[in-house]
Amino acid sequence: MQWSDQAIIIGVKRHGEASVIAEVMTRAHGRHLGLVRGGRSRAMQPVLQPGNEVEVTWRARLDEHLGEFRIEPVHLRAARLMEAATSVYGVQAMGALLRLLPERDPHPHLYEALDVILENLHDPRDAGELFVRFEIAVLNDLGFGLDLAECVATGARADLAYVSPKSGRAVSRAAGAPYADKMLALPAFLVEGGAADYDSLLAAFRMTAFFLHRHVYEPRGIVLSAARDGFVQAALKALMKQDPVAHT
Repeated sequence: MQWSDQAIIIGVKRHGEASVIAEVMTRAHGRHLGLVRGGRSRAMQPVLQPGNEVEVTWRARLDEHLGEFRIEPVHLRAARLMEAATSVYGVQAMGALLRLLPERDPHPHLYEALDVILENLHDPRDAGELFVRFEIAVLNDLGFGLDLAECVATGARADLAYVSPKSGRAVSRAAGAPYADKMLALPAFLVEGGAADYDSLLAAFRMTAFFLHRHVYEPRGIVLSAARDGFVQAALKALMKQDPVAHT
């Protein structure tokens, strides 16, 4: 068994004295693990850092085996990702999200999204918006997609202001007004485009956290990753510095 693919490093675990087990997100083969012999060498350690883009070749006797990776560097950005808190936490948080998906299950659109977000983690506004959309995409791939295109009650596509916590569908301002205290806020940037401000990004983080907890984390008996909390706080703090009129 053998294949080659583009991949992004999302984690590494020590294996023996000189080797590691690398965890990567590939374009065509999903999240995949493989043994890297000599992975703890001086030459390989800088390559096997989370966030780096590499070319991997996987080999195994049988498909169900762990197999071995041969890894070649393509785009080493890990050093740059260590420069900002949003980047440090963002890489870890996206890795935790990808681990919610079945191993070796192809999700090429998530690979593409991951690659784009890694290039924009240094900007808290872009990073926050892209991360929320990534969480929504993961929810969709897990079978819990949100429908934010039209009002669940009226079919209206304008002035969408809420999300029903029960159905995960959008609700217009007029239809949702009597139940506003029971609804989740729907940030305008998710349906109308434009840039997120502090309050809308905070609302978006709360919305995705609610559905991740209800549909994924609580049923599996796990909690939201600490890295996500770190990313959210770093993104909001940096955004507040950019926009002095922002409020909590």
